[in-house]
Amino acid sequence: MQVLIVLLPLLGALLAMPLGRGSARTAEIVTTGLVFLAALLAWWTFFAVGFGDSERTIRLFTWIAVGDLTADWAVRVDALSATMMIVVTTVSSLVHLYSIGYMSEDPSRPRFFAYLSLFTFAMLMLVTADNLLQLFFGWEGVGLASYLLIGFWHHKSSANDASIKAFVMNRVGDVGLALGIMACFLVFRSVEFDVILETVRAGGLVQPYGAAAPIALPDLQIQFLDRTYAAVEIIGVLLFIGAMGKSAQFLLHTWLPDAMEGPTPVSALIHAATMVTAGVFLVCRMSDLYAVAPGASALITVIGATTAIYAATVGLVQPDIKRVIAYSTASQLGYMFFAAGVGGYGAAMFHLTTHAFFKALLFLGAGAVIHFSHHEQDMRFMGGLRQQMPITFLMMLLGTLAITGVGIPMVTLFGAPFGFAGFVSKDMIIESAFAASEAGQSFAIYAFVIGLLAATLTAFYSWRLIFLTFGGKWRAPEEVRRHPHGVPSTMIVAMLPLAVGAVLAGMLFYKPFVGDGAAGFWEQAIHVPGAHAGEQHGLEAEAHAEPVPHGEESLAEAAREADHGDAILGEAEAAADHGGHHFPAWVLWAPFIAMVLGTIAAWFQYSRGDDPLRPGLIGEGGMLYGFLRNRWYIDDLYRNAFLKPARLIGRFLWKRGDEATIDRFGPNGLSALTGASARGAVRGQSGYVFHYAFVMLIGVTILLLIILL
Repeated sequence: MQVLIVLLPLLGALLAMPLGRGSARTAEIVTTGLVFLAALLAWWTFFAVGFGDSERTIRLFTWIAVGDLTADWAVRVDALSATMMIVVTTVSSLVHLYSIGYMSEDPSRPRFFAYLSLFTFAMLMLVTADNLLQLFFGWEGVGLASYLLIGFWHHKSSANDASIKAFVMNRVGDVGLALGIMACFLVFRSVEFDVILETVRAGGLVQPYGAAAPIALPDLQIQFLDRTYAAVEIIGVLLFIGAMGKSAQFLLHTWLPDAMEGPTPVSALIHAATMVTAGVFLVCRMSDLYAVAPGASALITVIGATTAIYAATVGLVQPDIKRVIAYSTASQLGYMFFAAGVGGYGAAMFHLTTHAFFKALLFLGAGAVIHFSHHEQDMRFMGGLRQQMPITFLMMLLGTLAITGVGIPMVTLFGAPFGFAGFVSKDMIIESAFAASEAGQSFAIYAFVIGLLAATLTAFYSWRLIFLTFGGKWRAPEEVRRHPHGVPSTMIVAMLPLAVGAVLAGMLFYKPFVGDGAAGFWEQAIHVPGAHAGEQHGLEAEAHAEPVPHGEESLAEAAREADHGDAILGEAEAAADHGGHHFPAWVLWAPFIAMVLGTIAAWFQYSRGDDPLRPGLIGEGGMLYGFLRNRWYIDDLYRNAFLKPARLIGRFLWKRGDEATIDRFGPNGLSALTGASARGAVRGQSGYVFHYAFVMLIGVTILLLIILL
């Protein structure tokens, strides 16, 4: 059955174009129906594996067998892959349904639905992989599908440029991933997750290629340039570089906002809930390795927190409704990564799951607004749509309440914190960062402070979007106000399940993901520190459990850190009890206060008065506005540091190297020499008999001289 979950979308992708020749509607119905069936099977698998059956691997056939390198084509079924399967198939099925209405006027609908299903298949291959090579196949598959979907409207040069940019930027990150896979094979002589992770958990012996004898994994060093590094650190950093590219983390993020050139359903599917979460999935899948690689984990923490604040600041001034949500995606991915960096892998997966609901809801709601407004995406030409689109307004309002983290701190319902999905999951991340900082983990305090600041900015730009789009007067051109596009019912129906998830997903998934059922739910799927300690639960265990000694760290040092964690627990228990997690009361209230401050600032700027576009704290024309509007000038930096020099070098090699040297003395030179020789020979053929007789006489004379001499 789990095999069908993966193969049904592939079947839809193969059938879409042939069926579309007869009727585009047939292609839409078949592909959508197959993905919905896959989603139903995925949910059944999720409950069966997460709350009943143990994990298993379905091996289909041997894919590669060359020497020691063996890779099976398999479907790995555990709590982590089952979670990703419900995220991918649920969002994909609803996006398929939504696209029936959104793309109703496009003549290439069968091709579009084929690409959607192909992307879904590739993503499912990625999350059910049993080894790094199969994961890499799915990894590159979603890269290809994203290229096709972003550039779907290939008649637009901006869409073509965006698809190429996404493809190239992802290839940069994929170099790191490929090197990380090679390093894993070098060290562990295998690319299978079970072999790698069991060796890491046991801290056992490994014998890399070229080593004379087995070496304890914590002691293994790899030389790079003129320095040596711990093998687990090198592997962790390389794999994370791949995750940075796919998940649009700081410095490899520039492709994500430009990818909004694709149709809005593409944005919802690829850039909100599935493709960009592949990096988070990879880090969580390799969580046992990162648990013994503090340097790599610290890098993840720094990059994740920096991405969270970078994307949040840039989102403050974007006029394009889809770009605001795109930067919001990058910011929320930053939360997930720094959660994993501080050891909160369950919290990272928790936020990944809840984020899929409310972010897909926001994208689909934005798509409805764009469809209604004749494909206008600039919020400055919207406004007043609350009366025109009441259902869409309600959907986006619920999504905004979820992403901003609206809830009541220190209040529980059925053992879970009471609030919208984002409130529960994002607060778990911030609390895990605080607990890790108290335990002395590197850069955790940076992540905690940035997490609170980003929460304030998230509330500001999210409510800014609502106020500019739905509040005030309708600022659209006259022709749009006279003849708005109606929103098809399929688009509205597709948003309803996402709205339910945005409200309830946090409370429903709290216990198994990060609560007292986390150890039993995840089992060996992800690293849950301290899961053996009966008195510790969820994130509290993740933050304060006995750390695994790294490298040359002694058992005494590990014991002292454990004692330090117990002391922190005692202090925290005296302060507050939050759904089984013990933190000071101010830590529990801090995210809520940050959200309130951001909301009030947005209301003061964009909801008061008749002109929501009046200058505010970040006025147009100012230095800060220019810095943020130009995205910290990182794109300009890349343009000046890489693009322009590459063009200059390319032009020099073209003009001076190719044309002036290779062509001149190569094919063009030989051609010119042959032509000149031919022209000379032609001049020698005068047609006069006495010329030919004279030449013959000279030839005979030379021949006689040679004979006589």
